[in-house]
Amino acid sequence: MRKPIIAANWKMNLTSSETESYLKTFLLEIGDEIDTEIVIIPPFTALFKASEHLSASASTKLGAQNMSQHRSGAFTGEISAAMLRELFVRYVVLGHSERRQLFGETDEIINQKLHAAHDATLKPIFCVGETLAERDAGQVEAVLSRQLHAGLAGMGEKEIHEIVVAYEPVWAIGTGRNATPAQAQEAHAFIRKQLAEIAGQNVADRVRIQYGGSVKTSNAAELLAQPDIDGALVGGASLDPRDFAEIVKSARAAKAG
Repeated sequence: MRKPIIAANWKMNLTSSETESYLKTFLLEIGDEIDTEIVIIPPFTALFKASEHLSASASTKLGAQNMSQHRSGAFTGEISAAMLRELFVRYVVLGHSERRQLFGETDEIINQKLHAAHDATLKPIFCVGETLAERDAGQVEAVLSRQLHAGLAGMGEKEIHEIVVAYEPVWAIGTGRNATPAQAQEAHAFIRKQLAEIAGQNVADRVRIQYGGSVKTSNAAELLAQPDIDGALVGGASLDPRDFAEIVKSARAAKAG
């Protein structure tokens, strides 16, 4: 049984003081959640404040939105895995479509970052997904296969088991448009099949795969009820602590049902 994992990716939103207010509200709303793993992923500037508030939480972990593939050095503006570890960060998002599209990150760079995260005992949330043009051209499986095989190159079964894969159809991110539960399930099942080819069926059956793409309170339960969808990477809807708490509760209800 794969434990659901719901992550809040705030992107470039919320200051350190806003983070404090958010977490006070969210943690009260969520109570003693034990059935779902929760990850809060604020901007770098809010990690320290978030770490203070999450230190006593058993279910809510801290994540970062990105990291460098380099351990240290003359890389102005970059953040290393060791810097994140010192703030008690447990998860790091790698390969997000915005990093691929806006900042030119390639499959090779993402692979380097995945290795660097594992070396630092950080758990990657590894994002894959197709653009609208690629979907319309019938290239969904080819794109996902390429991203998975290239991103996970050189990794063993233990390393892959510790990864969370996030399927994010690029055309559904921040657009208000989302994949139907059937479309999302089909992509998740294909990803699991690819993971079996890469690392074996036993590993594939244990890896958690999240859906990310305009997840909100109105569609979370139906998406999370799909057999191969093990959680959600939530963007805009995670900026309201009460809305995000409702999505977490949807995961619990979906898997219980």
